[in-house]
Amino acid sequence: MFKRSTPVLASLNEAETIAFYTEKLGFTFCINNNGYLIFERDGINVHLFACTDRETCRNMGCYIYVTDIEHLYEEYKRLDLIHPNGVLKMMPWGLRQFAVVDNNGNIFYFADYRGSEEAA
Repeated sequence: MFKRSTPVLASLNEAETIAFYTEKLGFTFCINNNGYLIFERDGINVHLFACTDRETCRNMGCYIYVTDIEHLYEEYKRLDLIHPNGVLKMMPWGLRQFAVVDNNGNIFYFADYRGSEEAA
C-alpha cells in the first residue's frame, strides 16, 4: 500500500504518539531513542522528535505516496481519522489525496498519481 517517504515530524507526548501511530495509523513502533520515535508501515518510516510547542507541530506535515488509496482511505475513514477538509479527491496538480492530522497536529497527505506511476 505505501510506496516511499521518511518524514521527520514533532511529537508532544511520547506515550500518546506511540498509541496513536500504532493503534490508529497502523504503524509498527520501532524505537524510542531519548524521545526520538521511529515507526514503520509497508517499508515507510516516520520519525518524530520531542517537542513542547504545539504550534511547531501545527506547521509540520508531509506527503506519503501510496498505492490502493481507496482502501487506505476507507481504513482511516472507519477510524474517523479523515480531516474534515481532507476527503479523498482529485487535485488540480494531478494527485488524488486525502488528509489526516495526527495527535500532535502534524498533517499527513496520503496521495497517488492516477495513471502516472512514473511521476510518483
